[in-house]
Amino acid sequence: MPGRFLTLDDVLYEYVLDNSLREHPAQAALREATRRHRYAGMQIAPEQGQFMAMLVKLLDARRTIEIGVFTGYSALAVALALPDDGRLLACDVSDEFTRIGRPFWEQAGVAHKIDLQLAPALDTLDARLTTGEAGHYDFAFIDADKSGYDAYYERCLRLVRPGGLIAVDNTLWGGDVARSARDADTAALQAFNRKLHGDERVDVSLLPFSDGLTLARKR
Repeated sequence: MPGRFLTLDDVLYEYVLDNSLREHPAQAALREATRRHRYAGMQIAPEQGQFMAMLVKLLDARRTIEIGVFTGYSALAVALALPDDGRLLACDVSDEFTRIGRPFWEQAGVAHKIDLQLAPALDTLDARLTTGEAGHYDFAFIDADKSGYDAYYERCLRLVRPGGLIAVDNTLWGGDVARSARDADTAALQAFNRKLHGDERVDVSLLPFSDGLTLARKR
């Protein structure tokens, strides 16, 4: 097929990083600290963090959401892109994992922008909807348990403003979404991708970027 993307081998990937990536020292340090973690594969790639930071700036975002913080690299990328009065509502359930990233948020001078809520994300999001915050957010990033994607998306769709953007990670799932599902996570992602493809409430694009990144712009 014409228009297919280039195969990103190690040499070309290093070229991309060498000629595009701009990381704050705290980002590089947090990435190195996470590299030794037993779940290091859960961290987003640095070029994805840079791309998300660009989206936040293009949106002139002030209020953002993250569902699934892990050690906090993506939260750090977004917080660095926000103005000083910007805020990120960061939802996670693990003090153990998020504790790794907090010193690096401080090091980068953005900890005051990150409102970390250690509770089930649906509880946090529902509480914000109850207090009247529907339509008050500019950007949301979903990167958590795959079976929860649909519910997280529906809450975020209510919380972001018209013209706001929802980014969803892992929507290609190592290519497994294009094959017969053998596990619940793959089946959940397949159903989620089908739903977004037909969702007239948003403009949508599934990017073959990293492990798949879906962008949904609220109409």
